[in-house]
Formats: sequence, structure tokens, C-alpha cells
Amino acid sequence: MKLLQLVMVGMLAICPGTSLWARESTPTTAENSSPSMLTLQAVLTRVEEDHPLLRGSQTQKLVASGKLLKALGKFEPNLVNDWELERLVKDGKTTNVGFNDTFVEMRHPWGIKGFAGFRAGIGDVEVADLDINTSNQPLLGIVFPLLRGLVTNPAHAELKKSSLADKQAELEIQLARQDLYLGAATQYWSWVATRKFMELQKKAVAVAEVRALQLSKQAKAGARAEFDVIEANQEVQRRRERLIKAERRVDEEQYKLALFLWKDDDLLVPKHLTAPPFPSILSEQAFKQIEQAQQRALTIRPEVRLVHLEAEFNHVDLEVAENNFLPDLTAEAQPSRKPGEFVLGLGYRFGVQLSFPFLQRGARGDLLQMEGKAQRLKFLQRYRLQQVAMDVANAQSAIMRAQDRVQVSQQALKLARKLERGERTRFRLGATSLLLVNLRERNVLAAAEGWIRAMADYQKARALYQWATGGWINAPSIAGIQQEGDKGS
Repeated sequence: MKLLQLVMVGMLAICPGTSLWARESTPTTAENSSPSMLTLQAVLTRVEEDHPLLRGSQTQKLVASGKLLKALGKFEPNLVNDWELERLVKDGKTTNVGFNDTFVEMRHPWGIKGFAGFRAGIGDVEVADLDINTSNQPLLGIVFPLLRGLVTNPAHAELKKSSLADKQAELEIQLARQDLYLGAATQYWSWVATRKFMELQKKAVAVAEVRALQLSKQAKAGARAEFDVIEANQEVQRRRERLIKAERRVDEEQYKLALFLWKDDDLLVPKHLTAPPFPSILSEQAFKQIEQAQQRALTIRPEVRLVHLEAEFNHVDLEVAENNFLPDLTAEAQPSRKPGEFVLGLGYRFGVQLSFPFLQRGARGDLLQMEGKAQRLKFLQRYRLQQVAMDVANAQSAIMRAQDRVQVSQQALKLARKLERGERTRFRLGATSLLLVNLRERNVLAAAEGWIRAMADYQKARALYQWATGGWINAPSIAGIQQEGDKGS
């Protein structure tokens, strides 16, 4: 009878009624967040502030400013000082005549060129043209395109496109932010899951070690067979092996996560940081407005807007290509630029020049290129619209299926715990073996891992939905869906 009582006490000591793999229930709030806890908000903050790819994309703003300045540089006023002298022989006499011009040259985006200044004659020069009768005269000139180049011309087109470069740079920054945030959030939840896997394995090892120690003491007292001690020690080694694998997975995921945790030029490896509890599951109604979400995504997703912007660029080039079919008809009125003409008394020259390529091969080639690009952009736009719509639908499906998996995994975990408790009770009564107890505990461990994996996939699906709907194009913080109902579970 005493031997039987000793055995029962030992069983109660090694088979506690409460499972060590209890589900987390601490809410994720600012009050209970530990300074050593790494949150998704902190990860995205590091991405926004110091990630080199995002900071590199922000240099597109500087490039856009440079493009605009370069385009404006073609229309800035130029101060010109021109000194010319020629040696002429007339009626046996040698004469040195010339001029010195000082003027400001200007060019309008519409293709009009003009200048204004002053001319001083050099030598024995008299200009009778236009009743000036002096070698010192004001300068006024203009070159006016009448057909080709009027309003629509390559320089004006470049100015139009450079004015859109800042918008293009902003869209490229948004695209980089979206992709980096999605990658960071996905990797973060992978890291959280592996941390929780490791914690489960540590608890499992602790349970097995306590049991092995108790059984060893009982075996020495003669109350337990040596076979059970061997079984218990074998289970300890098996769980330690799984713990080592879990620790390796944590190392792997934390090094991947470190690629998103930049501080200046250094990477922050979260070796000593803990993972927070999983946020709670949101109601399905938060994700069922798929048509509204798709319309919003089609409006703000940078991939779609970049195609629209590229179409604007191509439309500008298309206008220039069509304008090149017009004859080059130019009217000009400007001072004579040859000193020898002063001998004839000429100060200004007037003219109209007409130029028209016979076959128009250059213009037709440019037009074909622009039309071909326009057609390609139409197909690309059609694809992008469908792609974004499918991204939203796919993200919504991922959330719904992840919710179903969470519910199923929770139920499976509850059933596994019930079986575990029942097996412990049977073991205390001597109706089962230690092997079956170990198997029930392994099943609880597997069910708990399944629940963790389902919760992590649910959070990844939420991040995918945030990306698909364009929720991360501007804000450096977790917006909308990531903040609603974030209570721990």
C-alpha cells in the first residue's frame, strides 16, 4: 500500500493538471508594452527613417529638380557681347569696319526667339537703313516660327515633361515604400512566429526535464522501472533537438529581419528583443467591401498612376511628332550680322524661310514610335488595372482563409489539451503509459504551433491587404487596418 501511495505522489508531481502550453492572453497596449519588445510599428519606423533603398528612392526628388532646372535653362536670358571686325578694300582704299554688340538674348517656350541691346560701330561706318543714319543704334530682333515649332516644339515638350518629373519621383518613392513595408511586415511576423515556436519548445524541454528528474528519483527508490527513466530521458533529448532547430530558425529569421532595421549605416539584429502577443482577429465586415477597396486601390496605387504618368509623357512626345509634319516656316527680323554689309548701309535684314522635307521619313518614324508606345501603354494600363483588382481580391481571400484557419487551429488546440489532460489523469490512475502521455503532449505542441502559424499568416494577410489597397503609400506609421482592434490574443 505504501509503495502504491509513493507511486501516486510521484505521478502527481510529474503530471501536473495544467498544461504549460497555454495560449497568450495579454493585450498589446501601450501600457504593457515592454521596452525590450519589438513591435511592427518600430520596424516600419526604422524602414521609413533609415532604410537605404527608401532613402535612395527619395533622391529622385533631387533628380526631378535637376531635370526641371535643365529644361528651364534653355529659356533663360543670355547676355552676349559680340565684337567683329573686317578689313575691306574699296576704290583702292583699305577700310577697317566692324561693330560691337551688347544684347540680351531670350527664348520663349512657344518657340519665339528675340533679343534687345545696343550696337556700337567700329571704324568709318554709317548706317542709312531705316533712317538710322548713325553707327550707334539699339538692337531689336525676333525669329518667329509660323507653323512647325510654334507652341509645340522639343524644348517646350522637355519643359512639360520635366514639370511632371517631381510627380514621377513621388510615385516611385511611394512604390518603394509600399514594397519595403510589405516585406518588413511579412518578415516581422515570420520572426514573431519563430520566437513563439522557440518559447513553446523551451517549455516542452522544461516539462520533460522535470519529469525525467522525478522518474530518476523514483527509480532509485524502487518505485519506478528503469525503462520509464530511459523513455523520459529519450524524450528530453528529442525535445532538446527540436529546441535547437527552433533556435536556428529564430537566428535565420532575425537576420532577415535585420535587413529592415537600419540605424544610420548599421543593422540592428533583434537578438535580445521579445515578440509581442498577436493582435486579435478583426471582424469579417472590415474586409468585405471588396469593390470599394478595389476602386480605392485603382485610384491611389503607384503602379497604376505611373502608367498614367508615362502616358502623359508619351502624349507630349506625340504632339511634337505630329507637329513635325508641318512645314518649317520662319519669319525673322534682326540686325545684320556681317560687318561688310555696313558698307552698303544695311542695318537690318528681314526674311521668311520655308523648309519642307519631301518624304517626311523622320517625322513619320517619330510618329510611329510614339503611336506604338501609346498602344503598349494602353495594354499595360489594362493589365495594371486588372492586376491591382486581383491583388485586392487575393488579399481579401488570404484574410478570410487565414481567419478560418485560426478558428480551426484554436478548436484543434482545445481538443488536444483535453486529450492531454485526460491522458494525464489515466496515467495517474495507472491506466496508460508514459509513451502515450508524451504523444499527447507532442500533439498539443503541434496544435499550438499550428495556431501560431495561422495567426502569423493572418497578420501577413492583413499586411498584404494593406499593401494591395495602397494603405502604405504615404504614411510612415501603421494605418487603418493595422490599428483597428489590435488587442492581444
